[in-house]
Amino acid sequence: MPGLLRGVARTAVISGTATAVSNRVSRRQAGRWAQQDEARAPRPVHEQAYEAAPPPAAVPMDAKISQLHELGRLRDQSVLTEEEFEAQKRRILAS
Repeated sequence: MPGLLRGVARTAVISGTATAVSNRVSRRQAGRWAQQDEARAPRPVHEQAYEAAPPPAAVPMDAKISQLHELGRLRDQSVLTEEEFEAQKRRILAS
């Protein structure tokens, strides 16, 4: 009986070790495949468009002033809200 018990225990240890190694290899391989899939995946369109857009050309001050006048007129006519007006004004002044 002691020989049988020792054989069963030995088999259990070997089996447990093999299972642990197999699981570790599977997890590592799944991680590598996930990295490869991520590298091959196309980027979202909004990211591509953002990086592909050329830098805006410098706008002369006269053009900025006329744009601001037009924005003010649209705000006064209630076409633009105050928040939209401020956002557009910041965009124009930043260019």
